[in-house]
Amino acid sequence: MSESLLASFSPQDALIAVMIAESASDENITNSELLSITRIVDHMPIFADYDGSRIKQVAQVVFDLFEEEDGLDALFGIVRDALPEALYETAYAMACDVAAADGRLRQSELEFMAEIRYELNIDRLHGAAIERGARARHMQLSDTE
Repeated sequence: MSESLLASFSPQDALIAVMIAESASDENITNSELLSITRIVDHMPIFADYDGSRIKQVAQVVFDLFEEEDGLDALFGIVRDALPEALYETAYAMACDVAAADGRLRQSELEFMAEIRYELNIDRLHGAAIERGARARHMQLSDTE
């Protein structure tokens, strides 16, 4: 794991780490999830000055931590250290969008979403509202029939 990257982990890196971790939580990163992460980074104002070449490095940090025994705790520690508390709900919203991108949520993804809510101290009602917004944004016509 790159110590220099961890030392310079930015708030944007932390947001990307949460999205990648959510995508990887079911051990199956889909093209839809990767496209969702790319769209978020390309279009959200918080990433306006972000160096996109860091995404692969951040992803490798997440994957390396997932291989460690206490890696999830370490990941959330890094995220909390790098991310201002005011952006915790933003991180959760982005993770929800990534989770909803492929149109299905596996049990492991739902459990990881609960872990994010717990680790980032997301209020239950705020979490439900964020989840509902993601669900509404990712509806398909076939979902309405």
